[in-house]
Amino acid sequence: MKVLYFHQHFSTPKGAVGIRSYEMARRLVARGHQVTMVCGSYGGGETGLEQPFVGGKRRGTVEGIDIIEFDLAYSNNDGLIKRATTFAKFALRSIGLALTERYDLVFATTTPLTAGIPGIAARWLRGKPFVFEVRDLWPELPRAMGVIRNPLILTAMSILEWTSYRSAHRLIGLSPGIVDGIAKRGIARDQIALIPNGCDLEIFAGDVESWRPEQINSKDLLAVFAGTHGAANGLDAVLDAAAELKKRGRSDIKLLLIGQGKLKASLQARAQRESLDNVIFHDPVSKSRLAGLMASTDVGLQVLANVPAFYFGTSPNKFFDYIAAGLPVLNNYPGWLAGMINDNRCGFAIEPENPSAFADALELAANDRVALKDMGKRGRELAERDFDRTLLANRFVDWLEREGVRP
Repeated sequence: MKVLYFHQHFSTPKGAVGIRSYEMARRLVARGHQVTMVCGSYGGGETGLEQPFVGGKRRGTVEGIDIIEFDLAYSNNDGLIKRATTFAKFALRSIGLALTERYDLVFATTTPLTAGIPGIAARWLRGKPFVFEVRDLWPELPRAMGVIRNPLILTAMSILEWTSYRSAHRLIGLSPGIVDGIAKRGIARDQIALIPNGCDLEIFAGDVESWRPEQINSKDLLAVFAGTHGAANGLDAVLDAAAELKKRGRSDIKLLLIGQGKLKASLQARAQRESLDNVIFHDPVSKSRLAGLMASTDVGLQVLANVPAFYFGTSPNKFFDYIAAGLPVLNNYPGWLAGMINDNRCGFAIEPENPSAFADALELAANDRVALKDMGKRGRELAERDFDRTLLANRFVDWLEREGVRP
């Protein structure tokens, strides 16, 4: 089977972003299928292609994956209009490929929601099987966050969401809340598979070079947030906890924020203004370099803004990286991840917007390193049992091969 795979933000492990699509594509290839990956140029991502763009795109093979990369730069720092323009250009160029490439099945994954447009075209204009993967519920999340308020834009997004779901032969949701959201739009449950983000066990348990930033000594408790510094991430909660720890005189607890995003500069300015020298900022690093950092980390920080739509409607890469690395996780909002942490005793699940509870958890971690190690071991057991990327990738391929989407 030849799969035309659309993911605007695709990256190999050489980049500093999630690699779900890379692993899924590799599993398809390992199972005897051909994959053409269509993507843009995502900030922090690495497609593996190095030749110049010709006519706005470049094409080559990386680890058995045929990659078509459009010369469409995208960054989380871009403004709303620029992001929307990039999304629209990618969708239009993708439609052209959906109508001209030779393939048996089209697969598209969000974000953005416009990723479903070439799949819609493939389904209705060429009669091709279409599988759609939903990583976030749109427009529910931007509406809940107040990021988009224009009723016309929200209505248009809702129509696109409905059309994408109804055009797809099968769908994939990355969290229980996403699956429920798809079903609420009238899609039968037997057409939806729950396949969450997974753990790259080999990367995080392999032979890595352990490291810490120079500002952090070996005896400090190191808590790391590795991800986007944007409005959805609510990283002021980390700085609030840092301020509380400063009041308590806990100079032995360091908080590292590694990544990029629209709010990084303002977070750095606040840390400097309040003399929060227990907060360290670091640029994004590759997956292998991140594994080295995780090897010397004590606690992984799973932090999001206190938005109820996030509680069951997200599947954050960073959580699965933390447990793959055998780290206990400090989670600051309720939902399915908090439930897993409590059920498996692999970290701390605290209430949102409570700097004292955040600081209390970090102090508990610093004061009992033996218990902390035990939490990390239980997290790694959870990763191996339920979230092994290889097992989930095989489930993904099984879903695409199921009768009803088979050509």
